[in-house]
Amino acid sequence: MTGFEVSPLDAQHRQLGAKMVPFGGWEMPVAYSSGTIDEHLACRNDAVVFDVSHLGTVRVSGADALATLQRAFTNDLNKVAPGRAQYTHLLDESDASVLDDIIVWWLRDDVFDVMPNASNTDGVRAAIGGKETTRDRAVLAVQGPKAKERLASVFPAAAAVGRFRVEELAWGSVPCVVAGTGYTGEAGVEIAVPVEAAANLWDAIVSCGIMPAGLGARDTLRLEAGLPLHGHELGAGITTLQAGLGWVVAWDKPTFRGRDALAAERDRGVSRLLRGIATDGRRPARADCAVMLNDTAIGTVTSGNFSPVLEHGIAMAFLPPTIEDGCEVSIDVRGTALPGRVVPMPFVAKDKS
Repeated sequence: MTGFEVSPLDAQHRQLGAKMVPFGGWEMPVAYSSGTIDEHLACRNDAVVFDVSHLGTVRVSGADALATLQRAFTNDLNKVAPGRAQYTHLLDESDASVLDDIIVWWLRDDVFDVMPNASNTDGVRAAIGGKETTRDRAVLAVQGPKAKERLASVFPAAAAVGRFRVEELAWGSVPCVVAGTGYTGEAGVEIAVPVEAAANLWDAIVSCGIMPAGLGARDTLRLEAGLPLHGHELGAGITTLQAGLGWVVAWDKPTFRGRDALAAERDRGVSRLLRGIATDGRRPARADCAVMLNDTAIGTVTSGNFSPVLEHGIAMAFLPPTIEDGCEVSIDVRGTALPGRVVPMPFVAKDKS
């Protein structure tokens, strides 16, 4: 392939037999020889490591850094403190669409690493300024119920980082930033490591019995956990409130981008809500399939796949807010009606402490 960014770990992925695919302008591993289902189950039952170096990093620092981020993002950083991470949204000013969903790593009093989705980094930087540091580091996400136990044998300080905590640590002489964050519904950490040391840290993590996993498993894991993906459950025409993520909005802040448009939607009520659907059998629904109730289309699937844990199909879809859990629906999959029912999310709930 040409025209794509490559990870600092590209050679490691190819040596492991990874299938490489384009994603967000990068060429990244979708699965290794073990396959997506085995990688998914390893994360649910043991530990895996993902290369998520395609995610953006924008360093915002200086005396005005906090005020700049407060004006831009929906959440309130004053709810947390240096040494913590926070999930937040950047909205379109005119219609409150979610331009990106973001994790902010608050390193020190006036130093923040803002982590956009890969293809949205330029837009986020245009909104907040700062310096992009994406290509200076790799990011390794070590996830799973045994992730910290296994990681402790090669990087004990990183293994000790708590959920949504952020610490600047050293792996030997290598400076790293470690956050207790992830995108799987499991416990774990994400480690930003300088490019020149990335391969050595990856090899050390794999050598302690942590299975490499690709973006295919990362997607099925986040779907089981009911986590949104920008471009599917968030994006153009989709607001924070429609996605059921009102908890990331700090209404008591005096201002943030898109506040007026979002407040207007709050006051009139949303026309649709993101909901979970469990389907019968192994055949999954896919994005853009119509959700039917009594032969009438009532919504559209945003993401769907087979759940390796539940062993049946699961999907997320935007539905009318009056639809209740337990409602029997069907999904039109290429002209075939796939029976299902509306269920609460997450589909698979785990202890992430």
